[in-house]
Amino acid sequence: MRVVLFLCFFLCLLNCEDKQSKNKAKVTTTVKKQQKKTKDTTANKVEAFPVLDSPSAMEFFLQYDKENKENKVRITTDFGAINILLFNETKFHRSNFIYLTKRQYFDGTQFFRVIDNFMIPGGNGDDMTTAIKRRKIGKYLLPKDTNRGFKHDRGTVSMPSSDIENPHKLASPYQFFIVQQNGGAHHLDGNYTVFGKVIKGMDVVDKIAAVDTDEADWPLKNVYIRKVEILE
Repeated sequence: MRVVLFLCFFLCLLNCEDKQSKNKAKVTTTVKKQQKKTKDTTANKVEAFPVLDSPSAMEFFLQYDKENKENKVRITTDFGAINILLFNETKFHRSNFIYLTKRQYFDGTQFFRVIDNFMIPGGNGDDMTTAIKRRKIGKYLLPKDTNRGFKHDRGTVSMPSSDIENPHKLASPYQFFIVQQNGGAHHLDGNYTVFGKVIKGMDVVDKIAAVDTDEADWPLKNVYIRKVEILE
């Protein structure tokens, strides 16, 4: 009789342990699925960028300005590095430049037009890669912000306006120019937004300005922006 009771107890114990193992396996599987779902969701949030247009860009960069306060960048070129301080006062233009830097838009673009003793415009390119990057980021213009007291002195960084359907000279966000002219280019004041200045590397700017160009001021040999990175 004792043997029978012992066997019954042993079988019940085995059955309980088996159920507990199955329940643990189910819980573990569920937790792993939830963790994978969380990782996937997080990855999608990181990789998902809005495609901007002019109306949405204003609100986007207002918010972006609050959360991304970096204001120093380094432009690495074929002739050396140019360090730039971006002005906090011109928040749309500063945050736009930081955003494009983080999206690696400028990497591989060029100083596409060079006018010695005037300016060197950058941020464009003659290949499809640049066009594809722009298409992914969006088509938009930024408002002028010319009442902050900044002038087009030598070494300042400004944003050109778009030539297409743009009587108010709204800024073309993918391009910028560095004033290289001795004494500045003050005839541009009031028409274009100065949003930064070179704090190191004006010798590099001068080297780029001195390259040989054709009649349209295009460098005979492409001057590439290898990368733009955040310093602080």
